[in-house]
Amino acid sequence: MSYGYLATMRTTAGHRDDVVKILLSGVDGLREAGCRLYVVGVSETDPDLIWVNEVWASKDHHAASLQLPETRAAIARAMPMLTGEFTGQELTVAGGLM
Repeated sequence: MSYGYLATMRTTAGHRDDVVKILLSGVDGLREAGCRLYVVGVSETDPDLIWVNEVWASKDHHAASLQLPETRAAIARAMPMLTGEFTGQELTVAGGLM
């Protein structure tokens, strides 16, 4: 079974696209870190809401990815454009198409 994480984050007004670019800038190394699925989406009805859907080989792989220098740098760049309103849901992935 894989580890899944679904999250939302709210940006300050007008910064959604900037944060999306930051989130997508580091995807190259994710597969090597154990990521099986990484999808960034934007809300059709809320101009400041971003959704991130992730599937990892394990919870440990996900935790380790947050310690990578490039991940930490991306978080540091994005934080000033975020309001601090986050949601997150851990999942055990039962199956699907990945």
